[in-house]
Amino acid sequence: MTRKVAIYGKGGIGKSTTTQNTAAALAHFHGQKVFIHGCDPKADSTRLILGGKPQQTLMDVLRDKGAEKITNDQVIKAGFKDIRCVESGGPEPGVGCAGRGVITAIDLMEARGAYTDDLDFVFFDVLGDVVCGGFAMPIRDGKAQEVYIVASGEMMAIYAANNICKGLVKYAKQSGVRLGGIICNSRKVDGEREFLEEFTAAIGTKMIHFVPRDNIVQKAEFNKKTVTEFNPEENQAREYSELGRKIIENEDLVIPNPLSMEQLEDMVVKYGLMD
Repeated sequence: MTRKVAIYGKGGIGKSTTTQNTAAALAHFHGQKVFIHGCDPKADSTRLILGGKPQQTLMDVLRDKGAEKITNDQVIKAGFKDIRCVESGGPEPGVGCAGRGVITAIDLMEARGAYTDDLDFVFFDVLGDVVCGGFAMPIRDGKAQEVYIVASGEMMAIYAANNICKGLVKYAKQSGVRLGGIICNSRKVDGEREFLEEFTAAIGTKMIHFVPRDNIVQKAEFNKKTVTEFNPEENQAREYSELGRKIIENEDLVIPNPLSMEQLEDMVVKYGLMD
């Protein structure tokens, strides 16, 4: 059975980097068949898998050809280890809601049978704003069953993670979506691991993996590759492999208990992240 996973987190936290590196490790080290559906209008969720080649977005093709003439081959490209990729894209700047593009793209991919039964994972890489209905769609309408939130030990990353959990709670009953855990994409701030462990325990989940900061990630990106494709012997490739293994084996899916603002600020102050 295909597992459909949504990756959330605040803007700039490294969702797309984490998603692509995890997908590459799942395919290379664990033999998993993976599909990445980019749900960010920047359309940068698949570029490392595709060797840096710009992918024509579904919304661009839709504008050019109309829904009736779109074929899967036009919008789905295969990259490293045959990972299939599609980018939703968005409206032309200033003329529409990007969230509606997510809804249109996912519905169209489902109607075209893009998420085939042979897939082990479909990852939705989602812009981290669950206030907008379009970006909440993967968890609101049951398109994804599992959510992983990318965070760090920085104050705004934790605030965003807590808010995403509030959105997840809102939709959990109607859609059945559950939280699989928090992925720490380390920024090397003081007390980061301890803070994330305390926060995740407080909301009723776990830090599924602590991804250390390593410049090899940026070096691989300069070469338009994931770390696993660039050099699978690197320690960081093994870190993503371990994260992939934990996701494969994870059965601890929960409805979280987000903190109140007062509780969260008390925790932030404790770790010295606020003056």
